Amino acid sequence: MTICCVFAEAVPMGATSLFGGASDGGFAAWLTNSIFVSALVAGVILLFARKAVRNAKIVPDGPQNLFEAVVENLYNAMESIVGRRMIGRSFGLLASLFIYILIANWFSLLPGVGSIGWSNEPLGPFHSATGEIEHPLLRPATSDLNLTLALTIVSMSLWFVWTMQEVGPWGFLKHTFGSKGGMTGILGMVLAVVFFLVGFLELISIGTRALSLPLRLYGNIYAGENLIGMMMGLGAEFHWPPWLATISSVLIPIPFSFLELMVGFLQALVFMLLTAVYIQLSTSHDEEAH
Repeated sequence: MTICCVFAEAVPMGATSLFGGASDGGFAAWLTNSIFVSALVAGVILLFARKAVRNAKIVPDGPQNLFEAVVENLYNAMESIVGRRMIGRSFGLLASLFIYILIANWFSLLPGVGSIGWSNEPLGPFHSATGEIEHPLLRPATSDLNLTLALTIVSMSLWFVWTMQEVGPWGFLKHTFGSKGGMTGILGMVLAVVFFLVGFLELISIGTRALSLPLRLYGNIYAGENLIGMMMGLGAEFHWPPWLATISSVLIPIPFSFLELMVGFLQALVFMLLTAVYIQLSTSHDEEAH
């Protein structure tokens, strides 16, 4: 039971306002620790991209070489999924999703993220009597459901716009509810009814995408942060000697940190790939008609 408490308190469910809540009359109550980190991650990505292309060379080296390698490999991979027709429109979104989510996930593993903050107790702004941080200064951005929902809203909105541009409302309905296979006669009529009913299941499937995308990313990163937090406090939880608890708080989380590096990469990849597949599924048949 005690271990569950440690697990739950490693990363608070809600983000913390850096300038006080709305009830306190804070002029910037909207600026939470997760928004601050998300903006910081975006700034780091923009600065690196700016540095990579500021003095572009024919034979790239250093940051330019890394930047071009990432962009080229992402472009080729996404083109094989969404097709040549859609890659020009969707690559900016897909590459941005992958790079931003990846850096945001890995940023959460830096020292100080989630472990520096303040407490409501009177012992000082950066520690409490229990040694726990009640309000972290830096909260992992992707462990906040608000961010993952925002990424999904942008992705699904552009998916809808591109789908309507490519196939139109009638083409979308025909693709969703229309009969496939070109069968005629009684069998064709039976299949038409079946595919019409399957179309409603397809609409439900499309609706669940807006839930599965953000919850998958949020759940994995939030759980990983809590797991590392629990491993860091394992020695104190079992009342080990202070020197052993201090050493264990550094050594025990190391393998889990490497695991989170892989999870962070996979979750960024999954989010991008699923978005690309959704775009391909709703627009590829327009290419097949030509």
